[in-house]
Amino acid sequence: MKRLGWISLLFSLLVGCATQSPSNSGLYDQDHDAAPRLSATAMEQLANLENPLVVDLSPSARGNPASYSVWGKEYETLPSSEGYLEEGNASWYGTKFHGRSTSSGEPFDMFTLTAAHRSLPIPVFARVTNLANGQSTILRINDRGPFHSNRIIDLSFAAAVKLDFHEKGTARVRVETINENEATFLVQVGDFDDLNNAQLAKSRLLATSGIAVEVVKLSSSGIYRLQVGPVFGGAPIERLRALVATLGLGRLNIWATN
Repeated sequence: MKRLGWISLLFSLLVGCATQSPSNSGLYDQDHDAAPRLSATAMEQLANLENPLVVDLSPSARGNPASYSVWGKEYETLPSSEGYLEEGNASWYGTKFHGRSTSSGEPFDMFTLTAAHRSLPIPVFARVTNLANGQSTILRINDRGPFHSNRIIDLSFAAAVKLDFHEKGTARVRVETINENEATFLVQVGDFDDLNNAQLAKSRLLATSGIAVEVVKLSSSGIYRLQVGPVFGGAPIERLRALVATLGLGRLNIWATN
């Protein structure tokens, strides 16, 4: 992690002088952004960044007007982030804005797990899941944007790497806000004697759930199971329970991850 700190410092020195004023923060055009040039080792570190600890956050003194206007279009800030869930396209931003001021007033760091959103109160934590591969990350939303009608969130370069769409530019994602110390769970389903059957079931479950799925082998019996998660408690795990029943994968074996 220290290496990433030095990477971040280096880029801050290179582009920090271009910091935009608070009144202009968040008003960017992601289509003309670029990725940093990093070694394979640094990219691997980004792909394996630990999720930030979810803590209670106070609303920023900046970046939370009841409404605001960008490029002649009006936007409203939601009064609460509780229960927010949306699916849509995500993009990312990187070197062009590294070191510049975000809408919350803090400098943008493309090597940390952050994002920009048009309407959620900031800052707020959210889980973002790449619906194409099931990979997910927790990040902190602290900026405004993207102001393209076909996108719902803009992720930092690090978050895009972690969700494995940094080379594609955009991905379809699910965004769910989360609260302090919200419990997450790992789930195992199914019992397979044959690895190929387990892999087929994995593909079906991944395609329909959008949640990370792995095939694991039980050392005691040699049976293969599907391990799903992490999954939030409440409605997300109940949706998974219904889906597993529909696919005929049996009951859920559940245990907490925190």
